[in-house]
Amino acid sequence: MKKTMVLIVAFFSAAALYAQGDLHLFDVQNKAGKITPLVIEEAFSKNGFSIGLNSEMNTPFKKQFQKTEFKVFTLLTVYHKKLAHDLVNAYAHAGVFTPMGVGIYQRLNEDTLHVSVLTSDAQAKILGISDKKILKSIEEEVLKVLKVALPNAKHSYSEDSLKEKRNLVTFYELDLAGEDWEDAKEDFEMFLEMGFKPFGFVMPAFLDLNEELTQNTTTESKYDFYDTYSICKLRVIYTVAQSRPEAAAFAPCTTMVYKKKDEDKIVVGFPSVYNWMSSALVEDKEAQEVLMKAQKDFESILKNITE
Repeated sequence: MKKTMVLIVAFFSAAALYAQGDLHLFDVQNKAGKITPLVIEEAFSKNGFSIGLNSEMNTPFKKQFQKTEFKVFTLLTVYHKKLAHDLVNAYAHAGVFTPMGVGIYQRLNEDTLHVSVLTSDAQAKILGISDKKILKSIEEEVLKVLKVALPNAKHSYSEDSLKEKRNLVTFYELDLAGEDWEDAKEDFEMFLEMGFKPFGFVMPAFLDLNEELTQNTTTESKYDFYDTYSICKLRVIYTVAQSRPEAAAFAPCTTMVYKKKDEDKIVVGFPSVYNWMSSALVEDKEAQEVLMKAQKDFESILKNITE
């Protein structure tokens, strides 16, 4: 019996050792405030990445909600100049992680700065792909940068994610039915951008991904166009941050819009809010409610322009 108990304890100890969640977490002493989001941004810029945006959130938090719980709360988005090209060429819907999010936060009452970013396994799960080679390469480059920018940081993983059966990427398609794609693109994106404001969404960044990823290559793009929008809703970010600030790795949401040259349709998609709940373990009722409302509202915008 004693031997059996020892084996059980050993099994669970090993499981705990190798279990890891969907987020890389970095914690670093920052009492003096010398490590800033700009320090992290510059480290990415110097090591093969382009910056999508660096959005300081405390100012809008104070403006809309008259308070903040954080000394630092910044949404940084990045993409690797070469590997992002390889990724989107291999998997069209991988644009939802081009750029990808890096959450940077530090509460008012603590001396530790935190950084959160999705693991390659989590990205592969969300994208529904089994070949993780390119995602692993991007992950390696991201971790190298963070270890350079935060040399004394403790690196860990989030808790194991919650189970989720709903679609982790939300897709809609517009059948062109032979219509000129350039005219269709102009109308599509105009109505998409017009749809954001009534529902409280803002667009802090836009990227012509097709142009960006083909400017240093002689390889012809497989897309007629490929654009990504960084979309966020302040109430969602603020509410979720109260209990799960590490979910900042999902914000702002990258929404992709593209057309392949060999297809007669425009595809639009974004990572579903179910990822926030699952990967960042968002169980607070109010946070779940604002996330679900955002999912419903965003779906209604896309339905209106694709139906």
